[in-house]
Amino acid sequence: MLNRLSLVKVCLPLIVLAKALSINSPANAQIIQTNPQTQDSLQERIRQQQEEQNQQTQERMRETWLQQNLQQPQLLQPQQTIQQQEFTRQRQEMFRQQQFRLQQEKTRLQQQDFSRQQQLRIQQQQLRQDQQIRQRQQFRLQEQIRQQQLRQQKNL
Repeated sequence: MLNRLSLVKVCLPLIVLAKALSINSPANAQIIQTNPQTQDSLQERIRQQQEEQNQQTQERMRETWLQQNLQQPQLLQPQQTIQQQEFTRQRQEMFRQQQFRLQQEKTRLQQQDFSRQQQLRIQQQQLRQDQQIRQRQQFRLQEQIRQQQLRQQKNL
């Protein structure tokens, strides 16, 4: 029974570590397309997948903890306390990582929004410049027409 407890103590952090590494591994990275709508939906799917993975990991940790504490009632109180502390520490670490990912996502969305606003300002500026050019051209054309009409009147 102690061997099994030792095995679980060794395996649980490895499972959590492997899960954390798999969430952040480059192998899980996906190509983000330039279409903002596609990118947003892709980011939403990635975020949902990460949440699902976190929930699954938390559920496995909860099951492991329950198995350890329900199947081994003869454990000494200090061992149970150590296990509970380790479990709590792992949950806090997972929560911290999740908060960090959410903050990264928030920052990315803010940067994306800023870029879109900047792009919109550039487009509006270009539109104003184009309008000014058209107005100048129209004015020149009207002036040429007026000059031509004056010449024709003088010739008559």
